[in-house]
Amino acid sequence: MRKEGGVTSVSLSYGCFEMKPFIATLLVLTLLMVVWQLPPPAGTLPATVTRPPEKKLSTPKPKPMRIQSPPDPNKRAFVPYGNAAALFVQMGAYRGGPYTFAVVGLASKPIHVFGRPWFKCEWVPNSPSPSANRTFKAKAFKMLPDWGYGRVYTVVVVNCTFSELPNADNAGGKLLLYAYYGESPRRYEKIVALEEAPGSYNESHFRPPYKYEYLYCGSSLYGNLSAPRIREWIAYHAHFFGRSSHFVFHDAGGVGPEVRAVLEPWIRAGRVTLQDIRGQAEYDGYYYNQFLVVNDCLHRYRHAANWTFYFDVDEYIYLPEGNTLESVLTEFSDYTQFTIEQNPMSSKLCLKEEAQNFSSQWGFEKLVFRESRTGIRRDRKYAIQAKNAYATGVHMSENVIGKTLHKTETKIRYYHYHNSITVPGEPCRELIPMPKKGGLTWYEKLPYVYDGNMKAVAETVKRFERETIGNVHV
Repeated sequence: MRKEGGVTSVSLSYGCFEMKPFIATLLVLTLLMVVWQLPPPAGTLPATVTRPPEKKLSTPKPKPMRIQSPPDPNKRAFVPYGNAAALFVQMGAYRGGPYTFAVVGLASKPIHVFGRPWFKCEWVPNSPSPSANRTFKAKAFKMLPDWGYGRVYTVVVVNCTFSELPNADNAGGKLLLYAYYGESPRRYEKIVALEEAPGSYNESHFRPPYKYEYLYCGSSLYGNLSAPRIREWIAYHAHFFGRSSHFVFHDAGGVGPEVRAVLEPWIRAGRVTLQDIRGQAEYDGYYYNQFLVVNDCLHRYRHAANWTFYFDVDEYIYLPEGNTLESVLTEFSDYTQFTIEQNPMSSKLCLKEEAQNFSSQWGFEKLVFRESRTGIRRDRKYAIQAKNAYATGVHMSENVIGKTLHKTETKIRYYHYHNSITVPGEPCRELIPMPKKGGLTWYEKLPYVYDGNMKAVAETVKRFERETIGNVHV
């Protein structure tokens, strides 16, 4: 056999012979596929198929091509992420009488300053009797009692007063609060503000006699509080207000282990309630949300006492010579609230002559110099008949029914030891000699006089503490 180019003639002929049947087979398959795709001729439809009527098809008009214009470089996009502040943050809700409720909380300050949010209330009964099976609504009245002091959040007190008696059959029910973002009623939040259990309504809770004569509502406690100063304060006022009194403190981070140990004996004795409000730190309000706290305390204990007092733990209520607390408040009983003037005390100055006895003396016993400027405006604190108040503040309330009395300095005052409550250890930081009778001592360009009124009651208070809760070690 002859070889050409490395390929034998036998191999080439064999390859050509094999290609012809393959090409023929491919052409037959192609023709079959074309015939399969052709429509059947007229009159050949199966008997089970009905031919649809023929329609004249209109020629569609060509649509003009849409040319997209380039994006406008001056058209800016605003893309939101997250939430700046909540519409409403509820702290508490309380029944304030047969027909009225109060819901206390925080809300976004800008939305109330620049917008027009509003509220609506609804009472929904549980399993009502046929005579009281309706839900009914009331337009709510909102109050902003912090006078614009709020920060990201402002305090809102919502009053819901119904024309019909909620829970009349004492089967229980729910108070719903609708919080609207603006004037439109379409956008709102539905809040279950309060639930009353069956059998819980008792009308007698809203009229005298009340559980206490006097109630103390404290502002937010924060910072590094001094346990000895808290010990002195509670012992003094538990004695001052007497057995028919109760003290409510609000821990915003200031009640450490030492301060808690001081309060525990009074808690066990039923004289003190300590509420943990550390969660308020998530909401940026004025001074640890103290306006929120005092309003919650007002409504939580609205019918718990005849008089509710508002002042701080570096302030001591004092009755000038010849007055008793009962006589003063009887005289003021026609007023819804009265304000109290302060005696500003130095939190540094002490008598040099008594330095050797300081270890056994209490703070208010040795801080005996009163700043004596006259004719200037000073902060005042107050007491209120809470049953006549709808909202309150730190220094007084503007949302009350009734009169307010201010000229009270001859009947009742308070000593203010500013900046003393967070001083660790010994409060005396400057020792000065006793001034001549009626004389002035100038310190840091301010005049001071000796005032021993609080010192005179120290031993009585110490004895009262021992007799009431036993020996205390701080």
